[in-house]
Amino acid sequence: MLSRTLKTSLMQASRTFPVVLLTGPRQVGKTTLLGGIAETGRNYITLDDMDARALAESDPALFLQRYRPPIIIDEVQYAPKLFSQIKIAVDKSKKNGQFWLTGSQKFHLMQSVTESLAGRVAILELNGFSQAEINDHADQALPFLPTEDWLGQARLRAKKMGLDALYKKIWRGSYPRVIVEPDISTDLFYSSYIQTYIQRDIKEIIKISSEKTFYNFIRVIAARTSQLLNYADIARDVGIDQKTAKAWLSALEASGLVYLLPPYHNNLTSRLIKTPKLYFLDTGLCAYLTKWSTPQALEAGAFSGAILETWVIAELLKSYWYNGKTPYFYFYRNKDQKEIDLIIEQDNTLYPIEIKKSATPSLNAANNFALLAKLNQHVGHGAIICLRQKDIPLSAEVDAIPIAYL
Repeated sequence: MLSRTLKTSLMQASRTFPVVLLTGPRQVGKTTLLGGIAETGRNYITLDDMDARALAESDPALFLQRYRPPIIIDEVQYAPKLFSQIKIAVDKSKKNGQFWLTGSQKFHLMQSVTESLAGRVAILELNGFSQAEINDHADQALPFLPTEDWLGQARLRAKKMGLDALYKKIWRGSYPRVIVEPDISTDLFYSSYIQTYIQRDIKEIIKISSEKTFYNFIRVIAARTSQLLNYADIARDVGIDQKTAKAWLSALEASGLVYLLPPYHNNLTSRLIKTPKLYFLDTGLCAYLTKWSTPQALEAGAFSGAILETWVIAELLKSYWYNGKTPYFYFYRNKDQKEIDLIIEQDNTLYPIEIKKSATPSLNAANNFALLAKLNQHVGHGAIICLRQKDIPLSAEVDAIPIAYL
């Protein structure tokens, strides 16, 4: 199994918090990561086991007597009554690293965590493999920022990647099984994944009257990746009301399948779009749901730019999540339809980013960066993330950065 960047942050969290909670979708390697770094003697139990789940819910004190810390408890969201007992145990022992928990449903999980374990738990997020992990550079992957420090490190580890290789990577996706088993049928994997997801997770979170309708909803969401979120259009296309569309999208977000990128705005202007943009976090699953049968068809089709932007946003998010950092990511669009794909805010500085399917981007691609001047906030170095093989300065304030550097 490939090494994971999050390993370092996870071990640091375990040394400083009594409880570590690792969240993320099913089958992204949460249990594998914890099991791979667990010391000898750490117990393991999964609440997918119905007997263990029933005991954790009916008698959580007896559960922790039977399964003593240090312990890994998998899919802990199935036993919300367990959290109060974990609080009692950690307050009594006053030892760090006693409980490693995983959960694939943040919908109800986070409420239980904040009510019972506030101040006692470190929360980390895992998704599919990052490009750095696939390239065996897990320990060298830094949170992305278009600075010379980041660029200098990225140049050293970058591998050349042509258009065909890039879209094959995008089309297959980042779930560990499709990475480590290159001969696996992605159609079979993703169709099984969706069936399991609906049966095991969605029915635990929300009531759905029709599995077919919910499946159509997921397909409609996938087709809108990198677009502004419009509940009315989604509800109309699926044949549901807007309230249901909002509830179902919240479930997808809580399951770690989609990400909502908020718009950047402050109180200095009212001429900004306030609606978030929607991104599917795994491009392989997104390509499957939108019925692209080959990487070549995906690259040549009308969906090509949207799914490239989606893949880049997901990679940048992973660079923060897997280093235990919070990504302060936004996009900018005013009512004149002028947009900046991504703004990263750090230390009261805004770093503007554009994503282009071009090997020869011009400085014109960064024209909208000037819109940030009116916000009266410091603007840092900008970047055009593109298909070049080597980085190049387009001006004193903007670099063209190859996608292969991510």
